[in-house]
Amino acid sequence: MDAKPERIQKMAGLLDTALHQRQVIEPVVELDPGLDVDDAYAVQMINVARELERGAAVSGKKIGLTSTAMRTMLGVNEPDYGHLLDTMAVTDGRAPIDRLIQPKAEGEIAFVLKHDLAGPDATLEDALAATDYVVGAIEIVDSRVRDWKIGLIDTVADNASSGLYVLGNRHIRPDELVLTDECMQLFKNSEWVNAGCGADVMGHPALCVAWLANKLHRYGVTLKRGEVVLSGALSAALPARRGDRFEAVFNKLGTVAVEFV
Repeated sequence: MDAKPERIQKMAGLLDTALHQRQVIEPVVELDPGLDVDDAYAVQMINVARELERGAAVSGKKIGLTSTAMRTMLGVNEPDYGHLLDTMAVTDGRAPIDRLIQPKAEGEIAFVLKHDLAGPDATLEDALAATDYVVGAIEIVDSRVRDWKIGLIDTVADNASSGLYVLGNRHIRPDELVLTDECMQLFKNSEWVNAGCGADVMGHPALCVAWLANKLHRYGVTLKRGEVVLSGALSAALPARRGDRFEAVFNKLGTVAVEFV
């Protein structure tokens, strides 16, 4: 009898408990070395379903590992994705630190869709045509894996290290700016720390969205109208503690700010 489904359920339970009790576990690949990437996505989906049963709703997706440097570091050749839930949205600029374990903040360009986008052959142009507007964002990533000792399987199982997210107020149609040249300066407690541009994520952030649509097709999923897609970090994520304030200052998308309280 194949024990893989039971092992997947067990791993999902460990990560679900870690999330809600705000504690860490050892890397997934150490706890169960036999799980592969498809198993990790199955773990992710079990825990997304649990959150939906608790009353949450899917608000979008996030894409991780969009930079060549990060993929090289983890020894993988493609990005990964996780689910965004409405319970992750920070709407008042104040991120509750007590909901998090070991958070980090990073600036991104978010896409909000005006109609569905499906693979398996979605292109950059398809992604742009499906987009209602783009908006600056700060993603607050978090990991239930001790000390961020993650590889691809660990982060996929852990919902791509999702935590919270903040969207800016300036909505711009994608044909009204050059997304590859849309750059961001990230500040922590009023001090400049790093910067990045749209070209830093797979050459074009809309390519990330197209990749996601095509990847989701493998699992029978379509990006839906109204969903938010976080297209990937434009620069390195920075650790956050209570009292820290981050500002992502974009060329045309304005400033997005969050304070950890």
